[in-house]
Amino acid sequence: MSEPDRIQSNQRGIALVTSLLLLLVVTIMAMAMFRSYGLQEKIAGNLREKQRAFHSAATAEQYAEWWLSQSNNATSASVVCANLLNANTGQGQICSNGLAATLGAVSVASAPLPWTTSGANGGPIGVSYTPQAMDVTTAAAMGTYYNAPTFYISDLGPSANGTPGEVFQIDAAGFGATPSAVAIIESTYLVGPEVVCLSCQ
Repeated sequence: MSEPDRIQSNQRGIALVTSLLLLLVVTIMAMAMFRSYGLQEKIAGNLREKQRAFHSAATAEQYAEWWLSQSNNATSASVVCANLLNANTGQGQICSNGLAATLGAVSVASAPLPWTTSGANGGPIGVSYTPQAMDVTTAAAMGTYYNAPTFYISDLGPSANGTPGEVFQIDAAGFGATPSAVAIIESTYLVGPEVVCLSCQ
């Protein structure tokens, strides 16, 4: 065998090794890229469900605000709330007991959802409100909600700044498609000659 033939065969081996290394690098880069896309898709899905939960809670809060402004609802006697009512059947209540104390929690945000009273015989509390187009089911699926949005109206007493009227705190909770996609919002309303939002969130 001549010398030029040996040099040529060595060069072919180096080209093969180089090609394999380049193929490996491209494969690793492609896998990293697809993994990144999968992670971004999960983040986008979680963000979508959080927004859906927020809008669900906002719907319940807006209904509670509307309910307070109707006829004599804001002037009805407040009661110790210990059960769950259904706004879709015309029920509503103003609670004399604050939500955090009823839940046995430091704050409303730290309490598990759906809201239940503390103690061994604890049951669901508040007022549930399901809009007509809302599909509520515990089987997670696109476009569904895990639980009906719920609100809780607490009577905070007469206005302290001299403005005539009664001050109410509205806490509302909503779910997305899963029990981990939740949102809680809170507002404070003064109901007197006119309804005024003191701290809308």
